[in-house]
Amino acid sequence: MTGKLRLGVNIDHVATIRNARGVRYPDPLRAAHLAAEAGADGITAHLREDRRHISDDDIQSLSEKIDLPLNLEMAATPEMLAIASRHKPHAVCLVPEKRQELTTEGGLDVAAGRDYLASYVSALGEAGIRVSLFIDPEAGQIEAAKALGAPVVELHTGSYCEASGGEVAGELERLVRAAKMAEGLGLECHAGHGLSYDTVGPVAAIATIVELNIGHFLVGEAIFSGLGGAIKHMRALMDEARAEALARPRPQASA
Repeated sequence: MTGKLRLGVNIDHVATIRNARGVRYPDPLRAAHLAAEAGADGITAHLREDRRHISDDDIQSLSEKIDLPLNLEMAATPEMLAIASRHKPHAVCLVPEKRQELTTEGGLDVAAGRDYLASYVSALGEAGIRVSLFIDPEAGQIEAAKALGAPVVELHTGSYCEASGGEVAGELERLVRAAKMAEGLGLECHAGHGLSYDTVGPVAAIATIVELNIGHFLVGEAIFSGLGGAIKHMRALMDEARAEALARPRPQASA
């Protein structure tokens, strides 16, 4: 079981608020510095093709002026590959992207897009950038990610976060199985999308997940408690859940 669970803070929606008025405030770079002070282990930013929130200038600023690892979320396009190759962030997470969507809707279909994605995974890896694929918690997608040579998968937690009643346990079990399978194949496993104070604990307790990426909820909660306070509380909930999981007795193998 992994010890400390890393927290990547996604600052996209700080830029969303800024862009609503077409001004310079609030600054995503300032948010990144506050996140670092509050206990984040990394900063995530999604540079969309339509630039609806994070901008090219934001990526340059973050690349030059933060000490934490930068995880650049992006679509697999020639334009985005050129940007990543120029800035060389610590990591790139390839995600699906549709212009009409409000937020990322589900994971990347790696199984169907292996031939197309192969050159991007290869080029990013050759540039020294850690490659992650954002996928649904499905065996076929994990196997396809392994076949492509990506070292990391990030499991889409949206279905779990949106589930209710008896659906919750089933969605959580999907994540548990997927994370275990990823580890068994030698992949580093991350998770994210839609996680909140109410939903983060069970995911943080999954032994084979090593990093969570959380953004929209934290930026929204910052309205009430400040960004630093929101991140510190999320960090505490993650640490508590992981500590409780570590303390549980492990099942004994049968003779």
